[in-house]
Amino acid sequence: MADTRRQLRSGTVVLGGMGLLAAALTACSSDPDKRCVDRDSYNLTKGYKVVADKNCNSTKVSVNGSWYYGGKKKSGWADGGSFTRPSKGSSGSSGGSHSGVHRGGFGSGKGSSGG
Repeated sequence: MADTRRQLRSGTVVLGGMGLLAAALTACSSDPDKRCVDRDSYNLTKGYKVVADKNCNSTKVSVNGSWYYGGKKKSGWADGGSFTRPSKGSSGSSGGSHSGVHRGGFGSGKGSSGG
């Protein structure tokens, strides 16, 4: 009986620790995924060329650097994101202007009947 209680307590400690870890990681990831890109370098197949952060932090540079949020980075190019910083309530992973849109579906209570 004592062994069963010991196992339950250790399981509770592990699960509680995992919850704390998940909460900490969520809090740390509240900053949106961003990278500095050259706005003038857009390529239809590659996206925007990723440049050094100093190009977005200073006005005395020759590159038209801007922060690019979300999207994917591949071989020094970023695509699929947005120049608009996502609000703190959105995930920031996909970017774009539709990140907070919810559309009605079955049981949504909106719309007309098909008859």
